[in-house]
This record gives sequence, C-alpha cells and structure tokens, in this order.
Amino acid sequence: MTPILILFLTIILLIAAITDIRFQKIPNWLTYPAMILAITYHTGMNGAGGLLFSVEGLGLGTAIWLLPYIMGGMGAGDAKLMGAVGALIGPKEVFIASLFTAVTGGIYALIILALHGYLKENAKRYGIMLKTFLLTRNLVYIPPSERKNNPKLCYGIAIALGTLTSLFWRHLLK
Repeated sequence: MTPILILFLTIILLIAAITDIRFQKIPNWLTYPAMILAITYHTGMNGAGGLLFSVEGLGLGTAIWLLPYIMGGMGAGDAKLMGAVGALIGPKEVFIASLFTAVTGGIYALIILALHGYLKENAKRYGIMLKTFLLTRNLVYIPPSERKNNPKLCYGIAIALGTLTSLFWRHLLK
C-alpha cells in the first residue's frame, strides 16, 4: 500500500469512528465516496486487474459483516465501511483486517460490558444456573434484568483500530 492510500484510509477510519461515537451512525456520505474513489484509484493504476482487486475487496468486506448486520449486531454503516476498506486494501487484506476487527470488537465489547456492570451480573446469573443444574440436574434459565439504558457499541471504533492494527502489523513491522 502506498503512503497516500494509508493516509486516505486512516482519515476515512478516523472520521467514521468519530461520527459513530457522536451520532451512533457511519454516514453514507463517507462510505460511498470512499468506495468510488478506491475503485477509481485502483482501476486507474492497474486497469482491469485493479478494478477486480477493488471490487473483490468491496464485496468481501461487505459480505463478512453482512450477517452481523442482518442479525442486528451492528448497523449497515459498519458493513459499508468494511466494504469501503475492502475496496481500498483488497480482498486478502480486508479478510485479515476483519479478523483483527473482530478481536478488537470483542475486547471493546467486554470493556463496555464491564464498565456498565453486565459482566458481574451475567457471571452471577450463569453461576446460579450452573449451580442449579449441578444440584438438581434441571436446566433453569434466568433471564437478564431489564435495563432501560443499554450501552451502545460504536463499532466504527473497533473497525478503525482493527484495520489500522492489521495494516501496521502486516506492513510496518516487516
């Protein structure tokens, strides 16, 4: 990746993370132009091969995050952002960036859950369910308590950190 592409990607990811924190949304005005610019750049630099590289990255980046979106685990903007990332860095790199993003997102989610008391609450619930099963051999489900203000995960943060970490790890540490 060229320094210009890394800079462009970093700017896109920073804007996405900031808008996700402020508005819980990654806007189309950011993702669609990034996709178009990435495809245009790679096509202009490498012709049909660049077009294929960019479109494959776009497709894979979006597809990987489509199921979590469909299941309600994240917003469409998150999937579109990973599509834009894929259009910039290609299919192989977006796959690796997605792995880093998933790990980063898991750590981020655990931190948010811990800060809001969910980890302690769930450990207690599951401990009681396990103890009940061990003593009675009956599976008993205890639903979580109803909370009015559930914490929001701004996955744009995880996408930015995971993607940039994967690129740093793979390219700058060589």
